[in-house]
Amino acid sequence: MSDQAKSTADALAQLLADSYTLYLKTHNFHWNVKGPMFSTLHTMFETEYLELALAVDEIAERIRALGFRAPGTYREFGAITKIEEPEGVPAATAMVETLAGDQDKIVAAAKKVFAAAEGASDQASADLAVRRMEIHQKNAWMLRAHLE
Repeated sequence: MSDQAKSTADALAQLLADSYTLYLKTHNFHWNVKGPMFSTLHTMFETEYLELALAVDEIAERIRALGFRAPGTYREFGAITKIEEPEGVPAATAMVETLAGDQDKIVAAAKKVFAAAEGASDQASADLAVRRMEIHQKNAWMLRAHLE
């Protein structure tokens, strides 16, 4: 395995840990949101966590396709994720604010994957990174629209 492939796999592992942690956080908020925006946010959070459930599988399988082991435990994810877990149950508006910021963190992680993949001439990983950027930029916009 080349050092460039290892760099791409490491960046993908970061994206995987962040995505899985965001999946869990979004699912938690889906279960526990309340208030006047309940119905809208409950549905929006569900849409987002279901998409993330598919994404983590794709990211992990890309790591495997590169010949590396995909991290897959809470301990491993917790050691590398940039997504912070909430204390208690935040108010609905705080949920939206924190998830919007987390979407930005995922975009940053995907940009690192893209840069590593470009350096390795790995178009498949670069394509995955671009798709993740598009999805999370859109999610951040939609979440922030609830705060205006």
